[in-house]
Amino acid sequence: MNDGWIGTGKVRARETGEVVEITIDGLTTQAKYYKPLVYEFMRKEWASRPSYGDYVVEIAMEHVGDPPWMDLDNLAKALLDAIKGYLFHDDSQVARLLVERREGERERITIRSFPRKG
Repeated sequence: MNDGWIGTGKVRARETGEVVEITIDGLTTQAKYYKPLVYEFMRKEWASRPSYGDYVVEIAMEHVGDPPWMDLDNLAKALLDAIKGYLFHDDSQVARLLVERREGERERITIRSFPRKG
């Protein structure tokens, strides 16, 4: 059972209704590492077309033990650049952005994107 996930490497994604969830396994302190990684995944694996309208994007960096030394704003910019053109047309469509670092069961980054209602 694949439960809707696509991708077999470090990056996987699924679409549940209007919500797109992308996970990236592992962490590095270099935010710029994530842009080409996620961009290539989206270019090769993602079939849906980008949409117009306002979007909410939630980015969570989960770590085990001490958090990595990384600026969350740089991480957010790299990830938004990677998904732009695949989930939405332009960064200006992001009406709400939540970026957080939290302790988790494994080291990973999760991106959730969905249309903003109302």
